[in-house]
Amino acid sequence: MIDQTRIDQLRMAPVLPGSHIIDGKAVASASGATLDVVSPIDGTVLTHIAAGDAEDIDRAVRAARAAFEDGRWSGLAPVARGRILQRIAEAIEAEADTLAVLGVRDNGTEISMAIKAEPGSAAATFRYYGELCGKEYGQVAPSAPGTLGLVHHEPVGVVGAIVPWNFPMMIGAWKIAAALAVGNTVVLKPAEVASLALLRLVEICHEAGLPDGVLNVVTGTGAEAGAALGRHMDVDVLAFTGSGAVGRKLLEYAAQSNLKRVYLELGGKSPAVVFADAGNLDKVAAVIAGGIYRDSGQVCIAASRLLVERAIHAEFVERVMAHASKMRVGDPLDLRTNAGAIASEAQMTSILAACEQAKGDGADLRMGGARMAAETGGYYIGPTLFDNAPQTSALVQNEVFGPVLSVQPFDSEGEAVAIANGTSYGLAAGVFTRDISRAHRMVARLRAGVVHVNTYGGADVSVPLGGHGQSGNGHDKSPHALDKFRNLKTAWIQL
Repeated sequence: MIDQTRIDQLRMAPVLPGSHIIDGKAVASASGATLDVVSPIDGTVLTHIAAGDAEDIDRAVRAARAAFEDGRWSGLAPVARGRILQRIAEAIEAEADTLAVLGVRDNGTEISMAIKAEPGSAAATFRYYGELCGKEYGQVAPSAPGTLGLVHHEPVGVVGAIVPWNFPMMIGAWKIAAALAVGNTVVLKPAEVASLALLRLVEICHEAGLPDGVLNVVTGTGAEAGAALGRHMDVDVLAFTGSGAVGRKLLEYAAQSNLKRVYLELGGKSPAVVFADAGNLDKVAAVIAGGIYRDSGQVCIAASRLLVERAIHAEFVERVMAHASKMRVGDPLDLRTNAGAIASEAQMTSILAACEQAKGDGADLRMGGARMAAETGGYYIGPTLFDNAPQTSALVQNEVFGPVLSVQPFDSEGEAVAIANGTSYGLAAGVFTRDISRAHRMVARLRAGVVHVNTYGGADVSVPLGGHGQSGNGHDKSPHALDKFRNLKTAWIQL
């Protein structure tokens, strides 16, 4: 367990400049360009990273293709691949403190969450897929006598992975480990505002025995490196987590290039539906506050919409605000902090603009909605709550990706379902009730890839995460994630 003394030591460690890692080697951008890494904790420049472009992406894809074709990874027995993935998990755990603090300095997540959600989750994911290697079978078709139909699973080839800034190690591991488990090679493009921990993760993978060229990383902007990866003619599958706007661009790039398969985990506007029979309302209110305000709301499944049965609406909102007001917002490298920094100045500006628009749209601001601790130079916004938000307002319909909760009352189960399903998103949802029949009805009727009942968040790697509607397609986590990264091949044999 990490302690404050260790955190304070690591927060002062110098951060070396970051380079691309291509074919097992650290290399500068072909252009020589770099990007500053600005810490959201205090707005200071930590270091710089290579700013990749199409030439760097092409070098990485060529290295990945060569590594795939010569079989240095895909040609290994699945159990041999699994052993390396498990060694990676052990190496991540051995370096968990350093990785967690480095990531927090880069993106501002509070350390109490980051230690579990970043190195902790990444290690668990590599271990899970390492253990799964060699345990999945092909199929024998129910063919007529005299013929034999076999269905083989084969790796797709070169996988491009573009991951966001909120949980780069966790989400990166979901894509990298699953793709590697079935024998693919990977080109990774981290978010430009949170690349440092992933660069170290790729180094760890090589130190644990992953062959050169199997996992490559190119840092840089989405407009340059990300677009080049999306357009590359030799990338077979692209896996992305991020905004809907960027997801649409990646689909366009696929159409403009080689029609690569594109899997998208996009935004969410996830509802938490609280019925009057939810039980201990104070405990439920604490869960709701944590579900939106931890990591300053920068969580893809964050419960950003609260739907409350009218009979308890006023009382419950007061309970949520009471819990939120006790949350400590500030230095994310302090173990006492409950909510850290907004990841970038641009994201902070976007959140504050959404709050101003919500006021104009008629929602009642009950708390927050302003920048905090500006004197630190960092980017902080406290827990924000808007009551009686109109269903048609931007606050209800659009993802804010910040510590901003909209509240809407409802009178019946049917109305709650209509309100909950009344956006273009469908990533996650929550239901709080002690009526088991109602819980099952809500699970069936809510349009979401994950429905939590009497809890929110915490689903581990054993179950899939995927979106409905404009929250995306495909799935991360669980054995289902492997389907994105392999092809089916039929062998039809005349006996």
